[in-house]
Amino acid sequence: MEPQDETDQLAEAINRLADAIAGSGVPQGAEGAADAAAEAEPILTVTDGPVIPDVDNITEWLSSAKEKLIDFLPQLIAAVVILVIGWVVARIVTAIVRKALSKSKLDPTLINFLTSLIYFGIMAFVLVSSVTKLGVNTASFVAIIGAASFALGFAMQGSLSNFAAGVMLMIFRPMRVNDLVEAGGVLGVVEEIGVFATTINTLENKRAIIANSTVTGKNIINYTTNGALRVDMTFGIAYEADMDKAMQLMKDVLDADERVMDDPPSTVACTEHGDSSVNFVCRPFVHPDHYWSVWFDTHKKVKESFDAAGIGIPFPQRDVHLVGGSLQD
Repeated sequence: MEPQDETDQLAEAINRLADAIAGSGVPQGAEGAADAAAEAEPILTVTDGPVIPDVDNITEWLSSAKEKLIDFLPQLIAAVVILVIGWVVARIVTAIVRKALSKSKLDPTLINFLTSLIYFGIMAFVLVSSVTKLGVNTASFVAIIGAASFALGFAMQGSLSNFAAGVMLMIFRPMRVNDLVEAGGVLGVVEEIGVFATTINTLENKRAIIANSTVTGKNIINYTTNGALRVDMTFGIAYEADMDKAMQLMKDVLDADERVMDDPPSTVACTEHGDSSVNFVCRPFVHPDHYWSVWFDTHKKVKESFDAAGIGIPFPQRDVHLVGGSLQD
């Protein structure tokens, strides 16, 4: 069988099927259906030559597409303009905010975070406005974003609490990097104040990473902020020793130490008549970095000065008296 005969048979079968479908919708009965089928034109005609597309239909389609594009073009241009202007405004606003925050001496980490948050917030609003200008309904889209944000916030409430505490630490600055502080139950030097946690190096050179909510949830004692730290020391001398001479020796030790500040002035005073000694307080003010070195050196030098002057530092002692063959204190 020739290929042309097969094509003719396929075309005839398709035409018959179309006639049957057309006749099924005609309510005149069998005769009416037959007449309608006879009057119907075949939907497929096979010719010996190549298939020629319907130029009129293509032209009509192109004309319709052109008209729709011309009608849609103003909306597209407006959406692009909104997007470009919004991007420019976001960059300008971000730069202005960054410059203003830099003058307030906030932590660079917080400045970068806040400026990024402002930039993406503006761009999200601009994007929604641009898509709306194109005729897209964004109500459901915004609702989905809101629901997702609520679920994410509920799941990360602990992290958000630490973040809020970190922002408060960076804004109000109760402590800074390299400050000696007692925060979150840890005593040490602040190494880093992050968005979610604070890192402190303890005096034993241990690194403690504390959640910011824990830091702000307890008292923060800053030993560095005021610029001067008082060293509290106590020295005892024997009851028979010269008190005025002992006080003068302690003052001389403090005056000879360049690390001791003149303002506020140091304090040397008698505070207690103990069981075995007369006790004095020695309280110089020093820079926080010199606290322990002054503490150690002053104890050593005061002992050496007392020994050179013959002022005894007694051990705890008790007098025992023998009365009537029995021991009594």
